[in-house]
Amino acid sequence: QVQLVESGGGLVQAGGSLRLSCAASGRTLSSYAMGWFRQAPGKEREFVAALSASGAITKYADSVKGRFTISRDNSKSTVYLSMNSLNPDDTAVYYCAAASRTWITSYGNNRAYDYWGQGTQVTVSS
Repeated sequence: QVQLVESGGGLVQAGGSLRLSCAASGRTLSSYAMGWFRQAPGKEREFVAALSASGAITKYADSVKGRFTISRDNSKSTVYLSMNSLNPDDTAVYYCAAASRTWITSYGNNRAYDYWGQGTQVTVSS
């Protein structure tokens, strides 16, 4: 069993930056593919970024490509999402997720992940 806890959310002005963290307990994350998703009020949960267990493969939603970076520190069982050039459309609850494989081709599908955190709120003011 893997427990995931996100942190680092908050209120930021448009153009600003935040770094989200997702810390795991229960098991090391070194053999898990990881993903970040977000859900805005009244909208479905959407894929943001994914990272293979080794860190060699990264995928991003088109809406965040070039602005967000997903990374991991397996020694700390922590995954990060660095977010730059934030805009109000990025406002959402951000969730990290873990899949019990080193990589998943269906990385954009939330049903492909086995474990989820509770989410952290990111609010971007204009």
